[in-house]
Amino acid sequence: MSEAHAKSWIWGRFSALGLKVALAALVIDQAHKAWMLGIHRIQDQGRVAILPFLDLVFVKNTGISYSLLDQSSYVWQLALAAFALAACLGLWVWLARAAHSRLMAASLGLIIGGAIGNAIDRVALGGVADFFSLHAFGFYWYVFNVADVAIVAGVAGLLYDSFVASRNGAAKSL
Repeated sequence: MSEAHAKSWIWGRFSALGLKVALAALVIDQAHKAWMLGIHRIQDQGRVAILPFLDLVFVKNTGISYSLLDQSSYVWQLALAAFALAACLGLWVWLARAAHSRLMAASLGLIIGGAIGNAIDRVALGGVADFFSLHAFGFYWYVFNVADVAIVAGVAGLLYDSFVASRNGAAKSL
């Protein structure tokens, strides 16, 4: 295998953009968590009302999305962190080899940065630190963090990119 071919697995046309976005998402997420836990000390305050539909609260999520597969053992947290890092590696290869637009690269970068941020929490805190609680009319949605926002925005970007690309391809085939 040639050196150029090997590099294509880890670095592609939009890799620099994806890396910058991933690092930005990771730094913003970890800085926010450090501020919330270390300076604001939300864990000592309970629920703090910000808006009629938004509260700040500290929840340590030891499961995955919506607390599925919830297990508090540290070994389980390490397993989930390892899974997240393996998924990030796969996403990085996708970014390097197949990213065809800036939107796709930025979206993959958001997902990677958010996933690494949550993986760091699992190792450092024994679970993911979540803070934002949306609610309305007595119904409370899940509690989330900046990394979760990055992941959801990344997935939304990938979905949008897939529809735009398929519409452009369909229009060109006419």
